Amino acid sequence: MFKKILIANRGEIAIRVHRACKELGINTVAVFSEADRNSLHVLLADEAYCIGPAPSRESYLNIPKIIEVAKKAKAQAIHPGYGFLSENEDFADACEKAGITFIGPSIYAISAMGDKLSARDMMKKANVPIVPGSDGPISTIDDVRTVVKKIGYPIMIKASAGGGGKGMRFVLSEAELESAMRAAKSEALSYFGDDKVYVEKYVTNPKHIEIQIFGDSKGNVVHLFERECSIQRRHQKIIEESPSPALDNNTRMAMGDIAVKAAKSVNYCGAGTVEFIYDIDSKDFYFLEMNTRLQVEHPVTELVTGVDLVQEQILVASGAPLSFSQSTLSQKGWALEARIYAEDPITFMPSPGKIVRCRHPQGPFTRIDSYVYPGYEVPMHYDSMIAKLSTWGSDRNVAIARCQRALEEFILTGIKTNIPLHKRIMQNEKFRKGDFSTHFIEKDFDAFDKLFSTTDDRVFLITAAIEAYNQHKSQGVWDLNLVSNWKRLGRRLSLR
Repeated sequence: MFKKILIANRGEIAIRVHRACKELGINTVAVFSEADRNSLHVLLADEAYCIGPAPSRESYLNIPKIIEVAKKAKAQAIHPGYGFLSENEDFADACEKAGITFIGPSIYAISAMGDKLSARDMMKKANVPIVPGSDGPISTIDDVRTVVKKIGYPIMIKASAGGGGKGMRFVLSEAELESAMRAAKSEALSYFGDDKVYVEKYVTNPKHIEIQIFGDSKGNVVHLFERECSIQRRHQKIIEESPSPALDNNTRMAMGDIAVKAAKSVNYCGAGTVEFIYDIDSKDFYFLEMNTRLQVEHPVTELVTGVDLVQEQILVASGAPLSFSQSTLSQKGWALEARIYAEDPITFMPSPGKIVRCRHPQGPFTRIDSYVYPGYEVPMHYDSMIAKLSTWGSDRNVAIARCQRALEEFILTGIKTNIPLHKRIMQNEKFRKGDFSTHFIEKDFDAFDKLFSTTDDRVFLITAAIEAYNQHKSQGVWDLNLVSNWKRLGRRLSLR
């Protein structure tokens, strides 16, 4: 077993890994950027080292610096969390060359599944159903037109190295094709340093279902059932649940078996997720991609299975076999997760700034993964997710009711958050019935009307305005300007 692990991440996931380590009797090493000096993950760790300025490329993506710190701290392993370097084969390779265990899958598995085109090709050869589309990268408009003749519109143009909704464009007709192609390639190059894109048939009434898988170095691979991730905005998830209200048990097990088959095709070891598009109309499902890491939404799987996925990652990376088998796993009850973002609940624009009041909800079967506290300054440099609220219930209605209650208790002031949006989603009739697709937010849910049509929300807004005024009335004119920090930064840059 490892004695010391470096956590190559920040925020709530760094804290989550730290807690798993402490329960296993393992010391932790935190790394942080200059902007994260006062972050909670830094305060909790046994050791902490600054690895550079705020920009990710100079800190959390700085492979040589992280390896240097790991050697200095004599860490035997590195846990990458999710995001940043978690699916970076160069980082995994650097760890191996330094004699440090990378808590994740093999370099081969990361490489094979990290590139969406490579993954599609492998799954096709393994007889895993994939979304109809191009067989390789698309470089010209004529190439796209050739594919469209076979599969028809609408289509999605996707970055081969993409993720998180980046480098992705929906194309409804020929008139939109050229501009969408340019935008997808440009964004792919900007975010991933690779402008390769491919084409997929767009499923018009889809659900986003993913299967949690786990493998060990002994050749064992199992699935821990599904997560429903269809409540999204701009292709990014905001609410996840397990089980899915859409799947019957036969479909669930068929999807799980295919996910295990996909993982075994690359000799997968560790935690991973196989994502599927589920066609509500035809009931067919297709392989979408594989994430070779822990997912943000792993708590809902933990709540319904009773498995600590992070501890299992650490144990498997140390050479231990899986502590469970497929026959011993089962889903019990229902779990929901609401991602709390520091953002405007209507426009989804980020809202960095200083947190004035912070009270996390408590109560039975209520879990909070968070790194914020009163007085903490949410930086503008990173993803805007600041907390995850997860609840468990004996059935879906109980889990929703518990989540509603917890959201009412959740207080975060000084910045804008999407908590009001979550409250309205929980009250939405279609959501409560499980009758939704990935288009729920833009088509079935009018955020503006729902957020501002009730007396309670008017009272909330007036109260918030008064509180903001009282907090700032004795300060200077600049502090009274409540324009967001993002707009301020934009103005400063434009003035240069």
